[in-house]
Amino acid sequence: MKSDDRYEIRFSGSGGQGIITAAMIMAVGAGSYDNKYVCQTQSYGPEARGGKSKAEVVISESPIDYPKALHVDLLLAMNQTACDAYFFDLKPDGLLVVDSGLVQQLPTSRSVLIPFTRIAIEQIGKELVANMVALGAVGYLCGQVSLEGLKHALLARVPKGTEQMNADALNAGIEEAKKIDLDSLPRSVLSEWDDEL
Repeated sequence: MKSDDRYEIRFSGSGGQGIITAAMIMAVGAGSYDNKYVCQTQSYGPEARGGKSKAEVVISESPIDYPKALHVDLLLAMNQTACDAYFFDLKPDGLLVVDSGLVQQLPTSRSVLIPFTRIAIEQIGKELVANMVALGAVGYLCGQVSLEGLKHALLARVPKGTEQMNADALNAGIEEAKKIDLDSLPRSVLSEWDDEL
């Protein structure tokens, strides 16, 4: 049974995009710094690098009885393959957040489009940190983790010498997400795909 304060986030993309790292930082931020109950799980195909991967974070104010996401509140899709593969568990009032440069077909109108990879390249100078740009946006949009906690968790997890670059990427994602007017999105939608099933 899903408790009212349970919030489920699924990070998805391909192996090598840093999806699991982003999810781990989110979990540490919410758990260690905000003192919430957290479960973090992950899976990826045998191809690993290049194959699709997902990582999930369940956040709650009370103990979590089941660690995996069943009714996703927010889905981050860093490419079209991941969007197509992992969209089906998104709640009708859930939020889809995509890399607008890599996802063209949107299965719901409750979508936020941000060019994570382009921001990483143009503002930070490294495509590698697109995952941290995305993490900043997800952290802001989900409202389940303090941004301060997220920043502390990031600085504790990234490789030595890359702290500033990763922090800049996180901040770039937060700033981009602040431009989004969530009130302008439909409150609840049924996927157009439902008609085809």
